[in-house]
Amino acid sequence: MKTVNIHEAKTHLSRLVEEAARGEPFIIAKAGRKLVQVTAIQEDKRPVRIGFLKGQIKVPRDFDRMGQAEIEALFGVSR
Repeated sequence: MKTVNIHEAKTHLSRLVEEAARGEPFIIAKAGRKLVQVTAIQEDKRPVRIGFLKGQIKVPRDFDRMGQAEIEALFGVSR
């Protein structure tokens, strides 16, 4: 793994970050003492699970009206 001093890192930060993003991490050192390691972030690539219960549950036709009287009473709505 490449080690660069802090001055070089400031001077060439854009290039170094692009290299790290491509999988070439580097270490930033100050006066020969290693301080930090820069590596690419690994994105979570789990698939989106939309519709994973399709066909396993049934939503009643009156779902949007279920409990309507109780809800109206809680909020003081009169009809």
